[in-house]
Parts: sequence; C-alpha cells; structure tokens
Amino acid sequence: MATREKQSDYQITISKADLAALPAAEYHGRIHVVDSPEKVQEAVDILSAADIIGFDTETRPSFKKGQSHQVALLQLSTREDCYLFRLNMIGLPEAVKVLLEDERRVKIGVSLHDDFHNLRRIFTLEPRGFIDLQPFVKQFRIIDNSLSRIYAILFGHRISKGQRLTNWEAKALTPSQQAYAAFDALSCIHIYEYLTSGAFDPAASPYRQPIPTPEA
Repeated sequence: MATREKQSDYQITISKADLAALPAAEYHGRIHVVDSPEKVQEAVDILSAADIIGFDTETRPSFKKGQSHQVALLQLSTREDCYLFRLNMIGLPEAVKVLLEDERRVKIGVSLHDDFHNLRRIFTLEPRGFIDLQPFVKQFRIIDNSLSRIYAILFGHRISKGQRLTNWEAKALTPSQQAYAAFDALSCIHIYEYLTSGAFDPAASPYRQPIPTPEA
C-alpha cells in the first residue's frame, strides 16, 4: 500500500504539457463486441470467473445545447479479455445486471457516480462490489481525478482520447473505438493492482509538486 511519509508537503499531479509529451499506450488484449442476446451468457460466464473486473461506459457526445444521449456502451474487462456490451442495441441483459449488482465480484472504475447516474436514467440498477479509483488514489498522494492522468503518473504512457467524442451509437464500432473503449476498462485493473502491490513509491514520483501554501 502507500508509502508512509514523515513530511506532508507534496502532492502528485501531472501537467497538461507533461501528459502530452508521453508516448501513447496501446491495447494488446482481446476484444469481444456483444451486440446480440446470444453473445451475452458466454461473456458473463467468463467475467464471473475473474477475480477482478475493469469497468467503464461510453455515451454518444452531444454538440447541441440541451441535447443529451443515453449510455450506449458498457465495457467489462478481465486481465485478458474485454467485452463491449452495446446497450443501445441489446439493453441491459439480466445476466449483466446480476453481475453488476454482485457484491462478491470486485469491479474497478473511475468517477463511478457519473456512470451509475447515467445508467440509472434508463435501467433499474443497484451496483455493488465497486471500487472508485478517484478517491482510492488519494492515499497515494495523487490528486488528479481523470483516468488518463492517473495512468500517466503510474506508467509513463498517455491514453489517447481521440475516440472519446466519436459516435458510440454507430451501426458498427471501428477498431479504434473498440481499442479505446477496451483500454479504458483494462487500465482500471492495471492501476488498482499496481497500487495495491506496493510497487508505487509516491516519494520517488517525478510528478511530485509542493502543496500550495494558502495565501495569508
């Protein structure tokens, strides 16, 4: 877990410039698009057998004031396989709902309040067994909240966000969309396991910054 420090005068954060200068991370796992009811049970069986699951969602962006869209994609990942559930096509299958509500299955995500709020707008759901990385990383002195910044601080690579504002309700997701969505879910597992392994030493981070002194 986090290294205990005698001094408490620093925090860890990465600047926009430092983030942009990092090499891009790449996804190398397997991706499975679940776009029909027939594909659901096999996916849930594999996910249920995993000891940890990465979680994320994607929603079609809105570029008009007052317009919003519903969650289109749910990503659930093991260490090797990511399943992309196309909610706009198949809804939220009961087997997936049961998995999301199973407190025995450890699931890792970021900014879960927003994801849960958006899912509950269209589905009846009581998520259990989740760990939100936003508050979790604070014990390691990391003050950044976004997945991309946390990942960069720990692993020295940048998660490309080029696909974030694409159409997640498209008839078919492009390979770039699939890789982007899958990596976001998998990276949650990588972050959690790296921090809980004790491998990260906050005092040695190149992104240490002094805590600003309150103005008198």
